[in-house]
Amino acid sequence: MAASGDGGGGSWRDGMSADNIKGLVLALSSSFFIGASFIVKKKGLKKAGASGVRAGVGGYSYLYEPLWWAGMITMIVGEVANFAAYAFAPAILVTPLGALSIIISAVLAHIILREKLHIFGILGCVLCVVGSTTIVLHAPREREIESVAEVWDLATEPAFLFYAAVVIAAVFVLIFHFIPQYGQTHIMVYIGVCSLVGSLSVMGVKALGIALKLTFSGMNQLIYPQTWAFTIVVVTCVVTQMNYLNKALDTFNTAVVSPIYFVMFTSLTILASVIMFKDWDRQNPTQIVTEMCGFVTILSGTFLLHRTKDMADGSSQSLPLRLPKHADEDGFPSEGIPLRHQDSFRSP
Repeated sequence: MAASGDGGGGSWRDGMSADNIKGLVLALSSSFFIGASFIVKKKGLKKAGASGVRAGVGGYSYLYEPLWWAGMITMIVGEVANFAAYAFAPAILVTPLGALSIIISAVLAHIILREKLHIFGILGCVLCVVGSTTIVLHAPREREIESVAEVWDLATEPAFLFYAAVVIAAVFVLIFHFIPQYGQTHIMVYIGVCSLVGSLSVMGVKALGIALKLTFSGMNQLIYPQTWAFTIVVVTCVVTQMNYLNKALDTFNTAVVSPIYFVMFTSLTILASVIMFKDWDRQNPTQIVTEMCGFVTILSGTFLLHRTKDMADGSSQSLPLRLPKHADEDGFPSEGIPLRHQDSFRSP
């Protein structure tokens, strides 16, 4: 079904089973729901911020906004579909399709939120998709796990414990030092927290998925404390991601938040998986170099998006350094800088 470690073997293209077709449909559905959820949630955040304290400055009025909850439900449906897709189809088929959520989000943001992307921003999106797809298509086969205790042993090895400690330390530094000073002007701060925490949450989700799959096959994993420990990790990480992703969406351009978050989240998740599951031990140098080229491609796409997001089509002129204090088009007090452009400026 999947390629062997040396690049040989069969391909899913040799014939798609009924399960593969189900996985494909679920993955495509997941990308649509997740991409649309960014737009619905931001509409809810804007509506809530117009009558209360914005999420970007610490408010939680969006919790009373039905539109925001509609976006959350849409995202949950997408995540459930994505989780189910992995139960039917191999990761090499499902994972690249997650990049489609970037395109869907950008298109909907252009149509619904009127957030314009420069032509080079569109090229940046394409580079992000191509680079991410390159990485995934050359990823190693997943190792077979027979119990949740085996995953726990992998998660408690020194290398992954060191990675987890570095991630947690970095998250605390970002939250308590950088966010108060740069949260409103540097897009990478909020997204950095989401992506770092997300790399840990995926490892927890993967462990839970293995536990549920084994349980449904007749080997009950719910009796093991490791299963519930992973559950606590997932809940904690997901709540943290949700909080800071809301802040990022409320503060910066959706069409930029979505691809940058995808790139950072994917990169850190692959790194975490390499450390925890020792994926590169089963790869040859050509595959590893190809994956590194994929990283360079997505980083190039991210840079292009970040540098061109404020350009109007047909113009390369940037905005003036300071604009008069006014309310933006959605009624948000901008404190001198329109909401959608705040990430372009740096504190003096």
